[in-house]
Amino acid sequence: MAAREQMIQTLDGLPDAIPGLTTVMVTHHFEELPTTTTHAALLRRGRVVAAGPVDEVLTTELVTETFAHPIEVHRRRGRWSAVAH
Repeated sequence: MAAREQMIQTLDGLPDAIPGLTTVMVTHHFEELPTTTTHAALLRRGRVVAAGPVDEVLTTELVTETFAHPIEVHRRRGRWSAVAH
């Protein structure tokens, strides 16, 4: 957990350290997303289910559709989490 939090802190600091830098992160773990995440894409079987601004893409409905399993998505203080029903 400490290593994950250090990684997120480092990623969150990149825009200040290197203005204009674009990063791409691939993960199944929403908890790993930095608070500076602006866009997201959801893929299912190699096809895009949704893509765009993170608040419009990481929704309970779209994530449930993507994983074909009921998943509840939350955002608290800029950090994401997902829990299966």
